[in-house]
Amino acid sequence: MSNTEKTSPKAAELRVNYWIDGDGNKTAPIRLKDHKGKFKIIYGFQNWCPGCHSIGLPSLKKMVDALQEDKNVVFFAVQTVFEGFDENTADKLRENQLKYDLNIPFGHDDGSDYGEKRATVMTDFQTGGTPWFLLIDEEDTVVFSDFHINVEGAIAFLKSRKK
Repeated sequence: MSNTEKTSPKAAELRVNYWIDGDGNKTAPIRLKDHKGKFKIIYGFQNWCPGCHSIGLPSLKKMVDALQEDKNVVFFAVQTVFEGFDENTADKLRENQLKYDLNIPFGHDDGSDYGEKRATVMTDFQTGGTPWFLLIDEEDTVVFSDFHINVEGAIAFLKSRKK
């Protein structure tokens, strides 16, 4: 599966401070260090991004549904804002959770908490826009980072890994 073989250094810690849990309630900031030993999937999106709605969020939903029984895989969606700051707002998080029936944490990252003009996830992980998938293994190594993901291949890869 070619799109999960891309490797890079250790994952940066998340600097996203605004989060809601799977039920839409505001929650403490999520940090990767709190999920050591687990495979982490981070989906970056913007509410106004057509590709996020036509491909990205449905792909995320398919992955969440296929892997929901695996307690060693955790999912996070982060609105990684780099444009349309007045439209891609934190209040859109719950709307998207409900629309796609995703009972996972959603974060809002516009970089403003750190004086940046774009999402910290984009800076820290050198992502190129939205939609974007980051797959981080149990040793906190980024093993995939790209716009396009082979969903079936990613699911097969995650189901086949050693637990």
